[in-house]
Formats: sequence, C-alpha cells, structure tokens
Amino acid sequence: MGTGAGEEGTVRDMNGIVGSHDLLLVTLDTLRYDVAEELAGAGRLPNLARALPGGRWQRRHSPGSFTYAAHAAILAGFLPTPAEPGPHPRLFAAAFPGSETTAGGTWVFDAPDLPGGLAQAGYHTVCVGGVGFFNKLTPLGAALPGLFAESHWDPAFGVTSPTSFEAQIECAERAVARVDGPVFLFVNVSALHQPNWFHLPGATREHGDSRESHAAALEYVDRHIGRLFALMSARRPGFAIVCSDHGTAYGEDGYTGHRIGHEVVWTVPYGEFTMERGQWR
Repeated sequence: MGTGAGEEGTVRDMNGIVGSHDLLLVTLDTLRYDVAEELAGAGRLPNLARALPGGRWQRRHSPGSFTYAAHAAILAGFLPTPAEPGPHPRLFAAAFPGSETTAGGTWVFDAPDLPGGLAQAGYHTVCVGGVGFFNKLTPLGAALPGLFAESHWDPAFGVTSPTSFEAQIECAERAVARVDGPVFLFVNVSALHQPNWFHLPGATREHGDSRESHAAALEYVDRHIGRLFALMSARRPGFAIVCSDHGTAYGEDGYTGHRIGHEVVWTVPYGEFTMERGQWR
C-alpha cells in the first residue's frame, strides 16, 4: 500500500519530499475515470490498488482536454484538480505573484516548468515518451521532451505497439541505472490510447476500439507497473503520481475521442503516494 498523505482533503508537505525522494510521474494517456474506478473496485488492478491510498483513485478534473494542453499544464505544476469546490493547494508551483493555490506545503520553484525547477534542485530529469506529442520527430513532438535533460522515444513505445509499456519500462530502467543522484522520471504511457483493440482477448482490428478494450489496456498496464514502482524506490524513498491527462469518449452523446468538452474527457483518475525504500522488491 502506498503511504503518507494524498487522500482527498489532505495536504502533503512537498518540501520534505523534494530532495529526499526519487520522483515518478506517470500519465496514463486517455484513461477515463469511470473505467479506472470500475476496475479498481472489481479487484482487476491489483498492483495499482496496492499502491493507491485506500486502493482507490481520486476523482479529479484535467487541466486540458487533449495530450499537449494537459501536459503543458501538468509539467508546469498544474496537476489534475480535485473534482470538488476549492481552492486546492498544489504540490508544485512556479513562483508566481498572487497564486491562490500555493500553500505552505507547496514546493515552489523558480523556473517556467517543473522539470527545470527540479533540475535546479539537483535532480536528473528523464522523459520516456509514448504518444505522438513525445516522439521528437517534429518540432512540436520535441517541445515537451525538450523540457527534460534526457528524453527517449521509439516506435516500440507508441500507440500501435501491443507491448509498448514493457518497452518503456525497459528504457526507464536503463536510464535510471546510469544516474547516481536523485531522479525525476516521467513516463507517458501510450497503451490506453487508440488503437487499443489488440489488448482485448479475441478482438480483431474489425472490432475496433471500445470501452472494453480500453479497460483491457489498463489491466495490461497494471500487470507491469510494479516494475516502475520498484525502480523508483530501489535507491532511496520514492514519491509517485499516477494519473490520466484526459479521458476519451466511446460514443457517449454521439462523441468519439477527446479534445472536446465532455464529462468523460474532463474527469480523470489520480493517485499520489510515497514508497519506502525497497518496498516494491
């Protein structure tokens, strides 16, 4: 079980975590809250349930309705916001006069983005990309990875690979092994994003993507995510954030996809937790 604060309504003091913990941020690209919560409640996410406080997800609102917008905000410290009236103090915040969500426990950095702020604090920052906004094949695809000291992308990490998450973890393990000091590891997981039909047993391309194949993709991620938790708590205590950047529609009210203002897009699952050193061996 993950330890420490992080349940809804509690405030965590990040000033005691930054510097003493390795930091992990995992975005499960396009993961819907309703699917994530349904699977957690049904016992179908044993590794994530072990990590999440109380074994369940927090219900939050995304800062954006598609990958680029949401990640531009998240990587500036604007994580998904609890889906209840606020204000809600933030874990990380750039120094900004008049900020109403910077509190005593907020770790404040003097940089335009979180990776830059953590680099100033002595962290080696690593990005393992997934979807196209992290592929570094175009200027736009290089913008978000460019915030990190080290970034990686390969077609094996992308949305069309049935083993994308395993390949991403192997890359992360190699990257972290080369670093002696504290690490901030960011992984954008592409497995939930369309196409995801191939994660559903018995499905074919003709079946197409569905809420059911989306759920099967999350189960695939759960089978392997313990390796990331083990990696980021092997050398020192770890602090992890696992969340979605936005959801996606599968026909609700006639909508398919995201970059739209629909409840299934704006509402996302979120979890944060500390990990004791060696807890995930």
